[in-house]
Amino acid sequence: MQADNTALVLIDLQKEGQFGIDALDSVVRNSRILIDGCRRAGIPVIYTRQVNRADGVGLSLGEPLDDTGRPVLYADDSDAIEIFDAIAPEPGDIVIDKHRWSSFHATSLDLVLRSLGVQHVIIGGLVTDGCLMTSVFDGYFRDYQLHLVKDICATSNEGAHMAAILIMANWVYGLEIYNSRELVKRLDGQPFRHWQSPGVDTMQFTPETMRQVFARLDD
Repeated sequence: MQADNTALVLIDLQKEGQFGIDALDSVVRNSRILIDGCRRAGIPVIYTRQVNRADGVGLSLGEPLDDTGRPVLYADDSDAIEIFDAIAPEPGDIVIDKHRWSSFHATSLDLVLRSLGVQHVIIGGLVTDGCLMTSVFDGYFRDYQLHLVKDICATSNEGAHMAAILIMANWVYGLEIYNSRELVKRLDGQPFRHWQSPGVDTMQFTPETMRQVFARLDD
């Protein structure tokens, strides 16, 4: 992983996420650490935004609507689609809008990454069991080496967050999982810790053992 073949992709760190997301303040703080580390290393920063047209055109099947037919979430006539102020894009950053969960579906993300010569994608964001997970799988299907930063990911509850991380750990071959500070250490050329599955389908978790298995990712 070098600056000239790596990009940071931040999934949907938007103001809409202030509603119902577990540990969101921590996600924003850790994202700031990671963004700053990538900037120091000369790694491009790419943001994605989930956007729903307020007039209802092009919405996903079953998208929640209010009584007027307006999308409940990520309406494009509100500030819900904007990135959090504390980690807002800077000049030169890339912002890619999307209309489905995966950041690769019907967007320019793959084109942008390939034009930048990217092979390694550092990725994290919201929500772990939705837009983040589908983006990770689609990035894997396009043969990117993925570096998942789990402490900048979150969703509506701990169980769903852990389950999604463990599913990705189990089935995305070669996935490397970090906490933000450890990945920044790697970028700074310092010793770092991360986790990678020893083999396919090795994360044999159950509802009773989920926390115990999830804790192994920090060993």
